[in-house]
Amino acid sequence: MLAQRGVEVVHVSTPLSLSHRVTGRVDRAKVDVLPRGPHRDADGITHLVPRTLLPAPLGRFRMARELGRHGISPRFDAVLIDQPLLWDSSVRALAPRLVYRPTDAYPGGVKAALQRRIIAAADGVVATSSEVLRELGTVRVPTLVLENGVDAARFTTSADTPRGAVCVYVGALDDRFDWQRVDAWARANPEVTFTVAGPDARPPAELPSNVDLRGPVAYDALPALLQGARVGLLPLSDDPLNAGRSPMKLYEYLAAGLAVVSRATPVLREDDGAGVFTYAGAHDADAALVCALAHISPNAAGVSRAAGAGWEAKAAALVGFVEGLPVRGGVG
Repeated sequence: MLAQRGVEVVHVSTPLSLSHRVTGRVDRAKVDVLPRGPHRDADGITHLVPRTLLPAPLGRFRMARELGRHGISPRFDAVLIDQPLLWDSSVRALAPRLVYRPTDAYPGGVKAALQRRIIAAADGVVATSSEVLRELGTVRVPTLVLENGVDAARFTTSADTPRGAVCVYVGALDDRFDWQRVDAWARANPEVTFTVAGPDARPPAELPSNVDLRGPVAYDALPALLQGARVGLLPLSDDPLNAGRSPMKLYEYLAAGLAVVSRATPVLREDDGAGVFTYAGAHDADAALVCALAHISPNAAGVSRAAGAGWEAKAAALVGFVEGLPVRGGVG
């Protein structure tokens, strides 16, 4: 949305290291098709995926040097950093306004240490949830909570035919995903199809036949997949990182007309009027699913809620916040 507003945007991804490629932590086939330098997409955003020998921050990667090496001037009006592993002292000097955008809580480890350095250097903080902001502790610069949003028009359909008993999850299938919960739901509801779409699916045990593992789904194919389901699933595990998550999938599900069932967190709360049902644990997870399946389909109230979370409004809020920050010269 920033690019559509006429902003020149450069997006730098976390570096792909040789050790990640050798050990198989990243898909070599996907790496091979990535451009080795800057490339501009259809929205006018310049993307750069650096390649390094060692993982960040262990290697000698420096942001300003990497940008200059690819002919990108290392000077911007503002820099937003949301990945602590991308931090090094050269980032502060890239722009007169530096904004940290935490998307997860980091209770310890390398990311927590780097996060403290970023906050000490930042001019402002834009957190994706109030819980993520709270986990930062005392912050002495301006802050804003700006939850993730949705391209509502992409996912909304005019069809009003009630949908069948299909539940869907689309997203990462890492430690934050609760396979046991999906397995239990599927066994308790054999008449319901549970579609799970995402890369590298590794369930801990054999799943019932009514669980359909789809693998990764292209973004362009996602609206059709969601519009064929009745309920969107957010089966979050006990991973501490889930406490502050603001999943974009919540609003994508709602925009596509689905009811939603999610594990309750400080961020994800019940809104039965909009078709969002939550559970605390195994004792009430089945009841939440039953309520979601019984909710009116398509979920018109959810579509309305999603419409209020569009990226256009969020981009405007972000630009206003950044422009209101004090300007200072870069420091090394």
